[in-house]
Amino acid sequence: MSDNPTPTRLCSIGDVGPGSVLLVEIDDLELAVYNVEGEFYVTDDRCTHGPGSLSEGYLDGCVIECDFHNGAFDIRTGEVVAPPCMVPLKTYEVVVENDDVMAVL
Repeated sequence: MSDNPTPTRLCSIGDVGPGSVLLVEIDDLELAVYNVEGEFYVTDDRCTHGPGSLSEGYLDGCVIECDFHNGAFDIRTGEVVAPPCMVPLKTYEVVVENDDVMAVL
């Protein structure tokens, strides 16, 4: 395994408006790409508590609330901030280059 993994292109910065979330599918991964005041974050799209899609949830600053059971996560760290979720959310290192949002998968 390489010490410097290559980032994978997920979308263009214009695909994710400020304060919004975009679902991106890469191979078998479903990822949520977030734009918070021009800063981009990437997490797994599936809630760790159930089948909810976080890209269909409610984004409030850096907190995403799952629309399935209203659990919530800090998208910067993946930490749970509201029950019933108990397992942290997987986050990914983000690289923005030119107009591309990329993540180290």
